[in-house]
Amino acid sequence: MTDLELRPPTPVRQPPLPTGPLRPVPARRTPWQALHTVALRIDAATPAERDRAIDVLRALAITGVVLGHWLVSGVVLQAGGHLVGDSPLGHLPGLAPVTWILQPLAVFFLVGGRVGARSYQAARARGTAYRTWLAQRLARLLRPATAFALTWGLVWLGLVLAGTAHETIHTLMWLAYSPLWFLGVYALLIAATPLVYRAGARIAVAACLVVAALDASRLLFADSGWIDTLRLLNIPAGWLVPYCLGAVWAAGGFTRRRSAVALLLGGGGAMAALILWGGYPASMVGVPGSTLSNLSPPTLAAVAFGLAQTGAALLLRAPLRRTVTAPAPTDPATTPQERATPAQFLWAAVALLNLSAVTVFLWHQTAMLTTTVVPLGLGHTFRGLHTSPDLGWIAARCGWIPVFVVVLVVLGTAFRDREGARGNRAIINQ
Repeated sequence: MTDLELRPPTPVRQPPLPTGPLRPVPARRTPWQALHTVALRIDAATPAERDRAIDVLRALAITGVVLGHWLVSGVVLQAGGHLVGDSPLGHLPGLAPVTWILQPLAVFFLVGGRVGARSYQAARARGTAYRTWLAQRLARLLRPATAFALTWGLVWLGLVLAGTAHETIHTLMWLAYSPLWFLGVYALLIAATPLVYRAGARIAVAACLVVAALDASRLLFADSGWIDTLRLLNIPAGWLVPYCLGAVWAAGGFTRRRSAVALLLGGGGAMAALILWGGYPASMVGVPGSTLSNLSPPTLAAVAFGLAQTGAALLLRAPLRRTVTAPAPTDPATTPQERATPAQFLWAAVALLNLSAVTVFLWHQTAMLTTTVVPLGLGHTFRGLHTSPDLGWIAARCGWIPVFVVVLVVLGTAFRDREGARGNRAIINQ
C-alpha cells in the first residue's frame, strides 16, 4: 500500500446561466469600415462655423511645396563618391512654368495672415495679453522645429565622426535645414500681427515699394557687394505682402469678386511683364547657376506672382468649400450615416494634414534624403535618386514619390506630437 490517499475530485462550480437577453457580439470592422468611421468622426467634430476653404488652401500650399521640392531638388552622386545638389531646372529651362504651380508659398502666407489676424482679434476680445498670445502661437512652431534641429544635429555629428566627405555633409545639411528659413520668416510675421491687424493694406503697399526699390538698387549698383546684403530685407518684405492681404481678408475685405479678379490679372500681368521685359527669370524658385533667383530673396516678380496667387485663392474659396462639405442628412436620428461621402473623405485628409502641417513641412526633405542615402549605404544607385537630372530622371523621380510619402508618414508619426497634434487621436480612437 502507499501513503497517497486517492480522493474523488472536487466538483467545479459552474457560473449561473444568464437569464437576461444576450448582447450581440460586435462584428470586427474591416479596414475600409474603419476609414469610413474616422472620416465621419472628423467631419462631425468640425465646427459648423469653420471655413473649410481656409484649411483646403493651406493643405494645397503644403502639398505644392512638398511636391515642388521633391521634383526640383536633386542629389547627384559624383565620381569621387560624394553627393552634391542639383536640379532639373538647371538642365531643362523649359520646365520653368511648372514652378508657377509648385511654388505656392504666397498662399501659405495669405492663409497665415488671415488666421493670425483672427486669432489676435479673438485674443484681444478675451483680454489675453500680446505676450501670452505670441508665446502660444510661437510654441506651435518652436516645439517641432527644436526637435527637428536637434535630430539633424545628431546626424551631422555622426557624419563627421564617420569621416564623411565635406561636400556630402554640406549637401545634406543644406537640403535638410532649408525649411527652417521659412519658419523663421513666418515667426517674424506672427510677431508683427498687431501692426498688420491695424494697417494691413497700407503695410502691404509699403512692402511692395521696399521690394521694388531694392530690386532697382540691384540694377543701379550692380558692382557693389553691399547691395546683395541689403536685398536680404526682401525676405520679410516680400512675404509680408500676402500676409497683410490675409489680414485684410480677415477684416472683411475682398468680399467682391472683382477684387480677386483684379489681383489675379494685375499680378499675373505684372509678373509676365517683368519676365519678358524686366530681365527676371521665369522660374519662381532658385535655379543652380543662375545669376538671379526670384525666391532667395523674393523679387518684385515673385511679389507680383504672389498677388496673382492671392487672387486665384480668393476666387477658389467657394468651390473648395463645396468640395469638402457633405450635404447634411435629412433625418440623422432615424437614418444614421454609416458610410462617408467622398467630400467627407477629402475633408478628413485635409484636416489631418493641417494638424501636422509644420511637421510635414519640416521633415519632407528628410524623407527624400533618407530614401536617397539608404540605397547608397547598401551599395546601390538608382536613376531619379543619384543621377544627373534629365527628362528620364523626372519620370524616374515621379516613381520615387510614393516611397518619399511612406517615409514621410513614418517620420510624421514619430514626431507629430511635438506639434501638439494629439487631438486627432481622440477623434480617430473614439
